[in-house]
Amino acid sequence: MKKSLLWIVVLVLSISMVAAFSLYGCKAEEEVTAEEEVTAEEEEAAEEEEVVEEVTAGEGIVIYAQMGGSAGDPSTLPRQNGAAAAAEQWGCEIIYQFSEWQSDKMISQFKEAVAAEPDGIIIMGHPGVDAFRTSVEEAEGKGIIVTANNTPLPEFETTYGGNGFGYAGADLFEGGYVTGQQIIAAGNLQEGDRVLEYGLRAQPERGKSDEGVYQAFLDAGLTVDYIEITPEVDADASLCIPILTGYLASNPDCKAIGTQHGNVTSTMGEVITAAGLEPDDIVVGGIDLSPKTVEALQEGYVDLVLDQVLYLQGYLPVTQIMLSKLYGIPGLHINTASGVVTSESIVDILSLIDEGIR
Repeated sequence: MKKSLLWIVVLVLSISMVAAFSLYGCKAEEEVTAEEEVTAEEEEAAEEEEVVEEVTAGEGIVIYAQMGGSAGDPSTLPRQNGAAAAAEQWGCEIIYQFSEWQSDKMISQFKEAVAAEPDGIIIMGHPGVDAFRTSVEEAEGKGIIVTANNTPLPEFETTYGGNGFGYAGADLFEGGYVTGQQIIAAGNLQEGDRVLEYGLRAQPERGKSDEGVYQAFLDAGLTVDYIEITPEVDADASLCIPILTGYLASNPDCKAIGTQHGNVTSTMGEVITAAGLEPDDIVVGGIDLSPKTVEALQEGYVDLVLDQVLYLQGYLPVTQIMLSKLYGIPGLHINTASGVVTSESIVDILSLIDEGIR
């Protein structure tokens, strides 16, 4: 009996020891897990600090940026949104300049920017190399990083590319030529058909885009009429309506209109309506994706536009300056326009257009 009782006591003690060791093991595992969680949290916090440092790498850096038309206008807003997004990511400050597309205003604004001695300046090449030359030389001499968007300045890219002078925008002639070819295809135009190119061919750099459309029409053997856009229409595109309706009244055999002016493109629905025509009566090809142009594409008044992705023309130059300033990256030449958007394909990007990205 005593022996049996002893065995029972030993058994109970054994079970108690096993339980105790198991409990200790669980607690030890919990402690290790807790330590691992603390370590993981510390590592995550450290990573977040690193991300914050990256995002604010541009703190104190000031960039002047030429945006083109007027604040919020359809051919300017996506570019401004792109620049703002890049500035937020880098943590730099952007001072926007709006010129209503007037070359003389771009030059005066650039001189003002150089005088302020910021870290970088984004210019639009519309006035041409000669008009910019003296001020660009002054800016480069002061160590200001200069780069271009929308209209290139190839000579400056060659001379100052090592300092960060790059370009983000369409290859103007090529983009215009593609637009012209697509207009011809959309209308199944034949040799001898009458077409109108309405553009800015007189401008040394910006005019290359319209020159591309014009040349594509000529190469197809079309009868090409041309009207130069006036400075007044350049600033207020609604003024083109009586000009174009007058042309169409005098030339009822015109089968297509091509332009590389974004705001003029956005008025084409009104032009066709005012001329008493239906969407299928004439082919229209233009550029950019303003809200009014999107509506005209959906309704068939505009058949296609060159998509030069204006958002990138704001985003990439800011990034160019930051990369050059912080890491010595040379100027990059980036073509942001490689195709057209049609009345059929517009559906796929409507949500992005509404957000001011496309």
